[in-house]
Amino acid sequence: VQLQASGGGLVQPGGSLRLSCTASGRIFSINDMGWYRQAPGSQRDMVATVSRSGRTIYADSVKGRFAISRDDTRNTVFLQMSGLQPEDTAVYYCNAKVAETVPLMYSDSWGQGTQVTVSS
Repeated sequence: VQLQASGGGLVQPGGSLRLSCTASGRIFSINDMGWYRQAPGSQRDMVATVSRSGRTIYADSVKGRFAISRDDTRNTVFLQMSGLQPEDTAVYYCNAKVAETVPLMYSDSWGQGTQVTVSS
């Protein structure tokens, strides 16, 4: 299974970006999908996750500014980021819990990371 992320870049404070991540390969079922981020010298932290049923969880620091969604017809998860601030600068990684066959045994798959830089 491969996860390909895109959409990162340089944006000014207050700006917006939309990240996308598509899973491909041997996929029977995808459970939770999500975004994590890692700033230099810091651990990788959860930003937002979305379950198959559409239940979302957000880190407190992004509530009201970020929105996660998924398109299961394309095995894709999105992260719409608004009101970006310098403290949002990090490498953003997508994650999906994927089962390749039955019986369903989900394991973590990670994307390669996409850099988001918020700076004036």
